[in-house]
Amino acid sequence: MLAIYGKIALMPNLKEYFLLDPSVTYLNHGSFGACPRPVFEAYQNWQRELERQPVGFIGQRSAFLSAARARLANYLGVHADDVVYFPNPTTAINMVARNVKLQPGDEILTTDHEYGAMNRTWGYVCKKAGAKYINRPMPLPLTTAEAFVETFWAGVTPHTKVVFISHITSPTALIFPVKEICQRARQAGILSIIDGAHAIGQIPLDLVDLGCDIYTGACHKWLCAPKGSAFLYARGEVQCWLDPLVISFSYNEDSSQGTYSSSRFIDYHEWQGTCDVSSYLATPAAIDFQAEHDWTEVRKRCHQLGIETRQRIEALNCLSPICDEEWFGQFFVARLSESTDPGALHQHLYVERSIVVPYSQLNNHKFIRVSFQGYNTEEDADILVKALEEFYSTKT
Repeated sequence: MLAIYGKIALMPNLKEYFLLDPSVTYLNHGSFGACPRPVFEAYQNWQRELERQPVGFIGQRSAFLSAARARLANYLGVHADDVVYFPNPTTAINMVARNVKLQPGDEILTTDHEYGAMNRTWGYVCKKAGAKYINRPMPLPLTTAEAFVETFWAGVTPHTKVVFISHITSPTALIFPVKEICQRARQAGILSIIDGAHAIGQIPLDLVDLGCDIYTGACHKWLCAPKGSAFLYARGEVQCWLDPLVISFSYNEDSSQGTYSSSRFIDYHEWQGTCDVSSYLATPAAIDFQAEHDWTEVRKRCHQLGIETRQRIEALNCLSPICDEEWFGQFFVARLSESTDPGALHQHLYVERSIVVPYSQLNNHKFIRVSFQGYNTEEDADILVKALEEFYSTKT
């Protein structure tokens, strides 16, 4: 969990480094990210190199990818042969889900806070196998990490084969205590698969310390890499049963032979036909950009701005938060009144005020989900709160 940050100075203005439309108040980094100019330039440089000499570039692709993978692996605290690039976490989890050998009656335990695409993926494979995908309710407000783990683990049965859980949730922006869950899963002989789409770049990661079997993340979100850069980490012991979604030249049925590298895991998943790998190769530039701009401090400032802004939003309707501040990082959800019409709110914020911010709903709760990244400032928060004040003043 993140530490609670005290009051800190005004946020520096990093907007100049991003390509975002200055006429738009962009508070939706969590959905699709935003790429800094230097990173985007690195991305385009790789694309130009590919087009300048396609045959030569493709001939060196494995070496280029190996270097980019090593940088990412170091950032994640894992060995370079245990992580591979994917275009997005949805594709990565589809590969994993289709390789899990489910039998009728097997159970996959998850929460009711999961991302829709993941729910559909697991629902599909479970239906095909006659297994069960169980979205265990995690009541709000949250209290302690210990209580969360106990509530979740109470859903484990003798039929539980996999626990699948978000590190940071999409609909509710909550940081779940997944390390403790992974530890219990390992002790119980249950496979642990973590959806870390929102984690990389937003919170520190050491996947070996986390103890999961499989972890996927989206580099194009909080790490600010180009769109189409994500990864899958798999512990060495589970790699042997992860067949690729696409069979290509690097697939070799003789498991003792690696066609292009020393790792069958890398061979099977890294080269699946001709594609543009520039977003992968530019990911180290995103790591460098954040290091050069003291992103640890940027995260702290964004978190503090989130604390203050959430309080201001929920005060408009005298609502209480769904969690204490240590449960979220750079983005959060604030409760909206039950009478709020999301369509009317979207019209007011997006169409009339050019504010990009998503809405979500869980059970009987309605939320607005606000992201703060390095390019956001206190002024952005003020614009949002003022617009919400205007909206609710016309509804009373």
